[in-house]
Amino acid sequence: MTFKYTLLSKDGQARRGRLTTWHGDIETPIFMPVGTQATVKTMTPEELEEIKAQIILSNTYHLYLRPGHDLVAEAGGLHKFMNWKHPILTDSGGFQVFSLDKLRKITEEGVTFRSHIDGSKHMITPEKAIEIQMALGSDIIMSFDECAPYPADRDYVKDSLERTTRWAKRCKDALTRDDQALFGIVQGGMYHDLRRQSAEELMEIGFPGYSIGGLSVGEPKELMYDILDELTPQLPEDKPRYLMGVGSPDCLVEGVARGVDMFDCVLPTRIARNGTVFVKGGKLVVRNAKYARDFRPLDENCDCYVCRNYTRAYIRHLIKTDEILGLRLCTYHNLYHLIELMQEIRDVIEAGTFTEYRRKFWEEQENGVDHEVRMR
Repeated sequence: MTFKYTLLSKDGQARRGRLTTWHGDIETPIFMPVGTQATVKTMTPEELEEIKAQIILSNTYHLYLRPGHDLVAEAGGLHKFMNWKHPILTDSGGFQVFSLDKLRKITEEGVTFRSHIDGSKHMITPEKAIEIQMALGSDIIMSFDECAPYPADRDYVKDSLERTTRWAKRCKDALTRDDQALFGIVQGGMYHDLRRQSAEELMEIGFPGYSIGGLSVGEPKELMYDILDELTPQLPEDKPRYLMGVGSPDCLVEGVARGVDMFDCVLPTRIARNGTVFVKGGKLVVRNAKYARDFRPLDENCDCYVCRNYTRAYIRHLIKTDEILGLRLCTYHNLYHLIELMQEIRDVIEAGTFTEYRRKFWEEQENGVDHEVRMR
């Protein structure tokens, strides 16, 4: 089966589409839960199916170090290894390698680094990144890129993106499986002309999808939106657009408004482990003392399993006593919240009412009550 993107409808720049992969279709726009080490933290694959997750993301760097891509291949690939029957996307490990900073060295050949686990020395080249991902057997794979930090000098960013382009070509040449879709990753930092250069060079090479990297790395959200306003209209309309590492509800709405189709982020699972949950209009820090005798659900507007069966008071008790169930319930709710949000967005794009939905979303952010943290 050939990887395929079908654009079904548009409302302004917002797009409603469908991705066809070897392991099934993906309705877009979509949020992808992150399963860094072949597991979405505290969630079983069955629970992910229950909340209607369509695709999950795993990490090349981490799986290369533990348990090793050869072992995963021996198990029959990542799908069988983790008992997930639906599509999987793997990133190339580039972001993780470059975040090691003093533990790595960049050359034209690739990146030499020391493991954050045991200090052992390794090298990942574009070819190695593709070798690992082919062994993992994920449906959508990423080219090996250099993710420039923010802020970064223009000359550094230019050199970095041009190396990323050369590496992308090597990645495409190294891919031999026809059941995996390789995305190019647009870099260029916060410079409009460099983003255009990166996109044009990658489109000349030709990929079935395009990722937008190097955003959500510490810059103000307004700057990220400015880059997206400039970049997404330049990307092919008949190919999916994936904004990497972005997953707060406000960024999902604003990313869709700018023509993005795919998102991922560790945010919903990370804040869940700190006792914070998404609710309509903002976030709620359920571990706070004010909820000790609050017998309402986490979100009275939510119909997920957690909100139908458990109270804020009980979940706070679990978190304060370090019971794992508290983290599980918060994670379940947060992922459900984002997946349901994306379903609503798909529906309103189809109905041609996304602009009104976006306006109401921001009204709720402004008028949300009983929330310690707003999205703005």
